[in-house]
Amino acid sequence: MINKQIATAAEALEGTKDGAVVLVGGFGQIGHPLALIDALIEVGAKDLTIVCNNAGIGTAGLPRLMKLGRVRKIICSFPRTAKVFSELYAEGEIGLEITPQGTLAERIRAAGAGIGGFYTRTGAGTLMAKGKETREIDGETYIFEKPLHADLAILEGWEADRWGNITYKGSAQNFNPIMATAAKISVAQVQRVVELGTIDPISVGTPGIFIDRVVAVPYQPPYQAISYA
Repeated sequence: MINKQIATAAEALEGTKDGAVVLVGGFGQIGHPLALIDALIEVGAKDLTIVCNNAGIGTAGLPRLMKLGRVRKIICSFPRTAKVFSELYAEGEIGLEITPQGTLAERIRAAGAGIGGFYTRTGAGTLMAKGKETREIDGETYIFEKPLHADLAILEGWEADRWGNITYKGSAQNFNPIMATAAKISVAQVQRVVELGTIDPISVGTPGIFIDRVVAVPYQPPYQAISYA
């Protein structure tokens, strides 16, 4: 019997290696897998490369992971949403690869789709084109972007069944679905696990074939209500 549900977030992330590339779902506060990030801290993973839309908000989640010195580099579009990132970057304690939001999404999607890369006009003629292949297409300059593969994807959804089929609510359908396809192991925290067959197939945001482990995590308050010493 296929059952991908794991009892705790820490168990779901056991075996995460130092130096791993980790895709972290979320757009601001929405779809951010807070419990799984805490579990990443608990299992002791360090020297991580984090791929995300933004570096988190407040003190929980990615900001906490960075403050504890577990992140070597982040690849994202909006790193300065977290004060701790700016502080660490100014001190030379963390690396950064800025990627425009649309390019970031397409690089992740390309990894999941098995595409070797793509050409885009975004960033052409800027510092973002440095060291990248360029090509003239219909009189316009394009730069070549490579896919973003990962060792692990940590995601947040609304509900799941034991096969790992996941639904999302509203704008939580941001980076989570594409990230699920682009990692060797994809782990999702969801607010509830339902019986197999309960989820309407048309509502599935991520098919279970892309999910390896599911953890039930009750609703958590917004970042501003969470404080870490």
